[in-house]
Amino acid sequence: MTTAVKRPQPKVIITCAVTGAIHTPTLSDALPYTPQDIAQQAVEAAQAGAAILHLHARNPEDGSPTGDPDVFAQFLPAIGERTDAVINLTTGGSPEMTVEQRLAAALRFRPEMCSLNMGSMNFSMHLMGSKVKDWKFPWEKPYIEASEAFIFRNTFRDIARVLELMSDFGTRYEHECYDIGHLYNLAYFVDRGLIKPPFFIQGVFGILGGIGADYDNVVFMKRTADRLFGGDYVWSVLAAGKHQMPITTQAAMMGGNVRVGLEDSLFIGRGRLASSNAQQVGKIRLILEELGMEIATPDEARQILALKGQAEVAF
Repeated sequence: MTTAVKRPQPKVIITCAVTGAIHTPTLSDALPYTPQDIAQQAVEAAQAGAAILHLHARNPEDGSPTGDPDVFAQFLPAIGERTDAVINLTTGGSPEMTVEQRLAAALRFRPEMCSLNMGSMNFSMHLMGSKVKDWKFPWEKPYIEASEAFIFRNTFRDIARVLELMSDFGTRYEHECYDIGHLYNLAYFVDRGLIKPPFFIQGVFGILGGIGADYDNVVFMKRTADRLFGGDYVWSVLAAGKHQMPITTQAAMMGGNVRVGLEDSLFIGRGRLASSNAQQVGKIRLILEELGMEIATPDEARQILALKGQAEVAF
C-alpha cells in the first residue's frame, strides 16, 4: 500500500452513483428503480455529503435499464429542485444500448457533467446471480447471464461522436477508465485538442473485464495519469463490490476523490447489504473526516472541475 501524500486540492469530492445498469432489483431491495425512489435516494445522498450525483434511468415497471429521456424527465427536475448537487448523466447506459440510446438523455437535458467511457472492453457480471433462486422480474436472470458475452463498445469513433454532439452545451465529463489503456485513449483525445483541462478521471477497479481492485493497481493508474497529464486532471476512484470502501479510502489518502453508490456496490460491510445510497455516502464521509479530510460542497466541486453551473442545464 502506498503512503498518504499532500492533497493537490483542499477538499474531497464525493460522487454517488445512485442506480446504474449492472445490478438488478432482486439482488437488493434497496436498489432504486422507480423515478420517485431514484429522486429520493439521490436527494438523500446529496444531503449525506455527495457533491455529484451520477444518474441512470430504469424502467419503472420492472427496473430494467433504459436510456429513454422521458424516464429521466420523471426524476431530474425533482432532484434539481431539492438539491444543488452536480448532476452527472450517463452516456454509458448499458452494454446492450446503442450509442444513440446512450446519448439521448444527455443531448436533451444538457447536464453539467456526463460520464464518458474511454475504451471498449469485456464487461461481465454473469456470476452475480449464481445463488439466486427466485427472481422478481423475468428479464433479470437472462440479462445477468448474458453478460458473459457482453462487449462494452466505446470505440475511438464512438467517443469522438459523444464529444462532437455535446460540444455546444458546455458539458464536462467524468472520464471512466477501466484499465491503463483507457488513460492512453484519453491522452489521444487530449493531444487532438478535443478534451480540455481540468478533466475529471474516474479510475474504475474490480469490474470483470477491467483492471483488478488491487492496491498496487491504484498506484500504477495514478502514476500513469500523472505521467500523461501532469497537473491538468482531477482524479477520482470507484471500486466494485466488497472493494468499494478500502480502495476509495486508499485513493483519498493518495490525494484523490471518491465515488460510492449502489451502482458500484450493494454492500455496506462484509456480507451486509446497504440500506441506501446515503448510507454508503455517510460511511465514506465518516472515514475521510476521521482521517482529517474535508468534504467538498457542490459549489466547491463546480469550482474544482470548472463546471458551467446549475442554471445552465435544460431541466
